[in-house]
Amino acid sequence: MLISMMSQATFLQVSHAMGQTNLDKPAQRVVTLFQGATDSLVALGIQPVGVVDSWTEKPTYHYLRPSLEGVTHLGLETQPNLEDIAALKPDVIIGARARHEKIYAQLKKIAPTVMTDNVYDFEQTLSLAAKVTATEAKAQQLWQTWQQRVADFRQQIKHKSNGWPLSASILDVRADHLRIYLNNSFAGSVLGSIGFQFPIRHNDTWGMKIKTKESLPSINADVFFVISHGNQPAVQQNYRAWRSHPLWQVLKAPRTQQVYEVNQVAWLLSGGILGANLMLDELTEIYQLPKGEQ
Repeated sequence: MLISMMSQATFLQVSHAMGQTNLDKPAQRVVTLFQGATDSLVALGIQPVGVVDSWTEKPTYHYLRPSLEGVTHLGLETQPNLEDIAALKPDVIIGARARHEKIYAQLKKIAPTVMTDNVYDFEQTLSLAAKVTATEAKAQQLWQTWQQRVADFRQQIKHKSNGWPLSASILDVRADHLRIYLNNSFAGSVLGSIGFQFPIRHNDTWGMKIKTKESLPSINADVFFVISHGNQPAVQQNYRAWRSHPLWQVLKAPRTQQVYEVNQVAWLLSGGILGANLMLDELTEIYQLPKGEQ
């Protein structure tokens, strides 16, 4: 993603997933249309003027609420309200091609619009948000801090765990099936950047549905991170059914008691650099490692 100053700094030309967009000044009034963009903007110290509703903990994830008081909500991430967006008179709109490609032409009539490729690449999202708001120095600081935390975690876990790098399956129990999130998901991209490996890799999809228990050997890994959905009875009943199956019990993670329930918002829904840090916080607690700089 490139940015260049043009016409003696009278505007910015930003390359993004849908082409190039010109801004006449660094954006101050920003609308974010997916969770990772909202997370990234907050991390950069900027309050967006409009956001889409969170997927759970509605209307805003608890970890973002202190930074988003009074912000206008624009409906669903998959179907934002265009009239409400226009009423905010934004300087720029940040969306994702995977979510908003079909409405890109309408969005750019409202305001200059930039898009990431997807909703899970938290480095790309942070970079794009920083470019349009001229906060690249802050973004660089955030990224350097993240990389240092990752390096510290790797160094510490090597002394705590035999056979690093560990393989990991990110599992999501639903009422009627089991999902595995792969390297191309948000949690997968975070774990991959930390150094975890995966029993299944795929570059074209977020994950797979595991519908039959006979498929359990395909998810075999050193550790299972199971995304928690709280106490939903149907989910809990289904999880018990999977855990009680003989094939589950012979997999490495259950056999060595390396199955951990993890936070749904951080691991599945946050999509940004703050969410990635929340994941690393949880991993630090799971492996009982010293907390580093954040």
